[in-house]
Amino acid sequence: MSDTPSAGEEAPAFTATYKGSDHETFDLADHLGDGPVVLAFFPGAFTPPCSNEMVALQERYDDFADAGATLFGVSADSAFSLGAFADEYDLGFDLVSDMGGDAIEAYGLSMDIADLGLYGIANRAVFVLDDDGTVTYSWVAEDPTNEPDYEELLSAVESV
Repeated sequence: MSDTPSAGEEAPAFTATYKGSDHETFDLADHLGDGPVVLAFFPGAFTPPCSNEMVALQERYDDFADAGATLFGVSADSAFSLGAFADEYDLGFDLVSDMGGDAIEAYGLSMDIADLGLYGIANRAVFVLDDDGTVTYSWVAEDPTNEPDYEELLSAVESV
């Protein structure tokens, strides 16, 4: 398992697919250089803590946009499932399907919840990247049911 990138380190590049599309490729490199990028990794769509987190991010979406940030939710869920999840909660930001686990592994977030039959899913974590792809803020949950400090996250975005 890779180490989780810390502030000051280069964010691992990755490609995945967008919600609702098994054909449209998400490439992190395509989103760098146009303001801060927020990567919000979460364990699973439609689970209460993840739904709470994505709704909380949506509620602050305008604040992130005002700060020039682009927000992405990333999980091991299928693109189809993420599309349904985004529709259910009316999310205005893109969700990225990392079914292959490449990004989850690259960011050192892979975990198993064997009791639920879940393997290789993402621990909850948030990263803020600058225009060069350097991590300026990193938060990883000690317990995947924990949510990030949204005000701290917004401050981190605004300081990029």
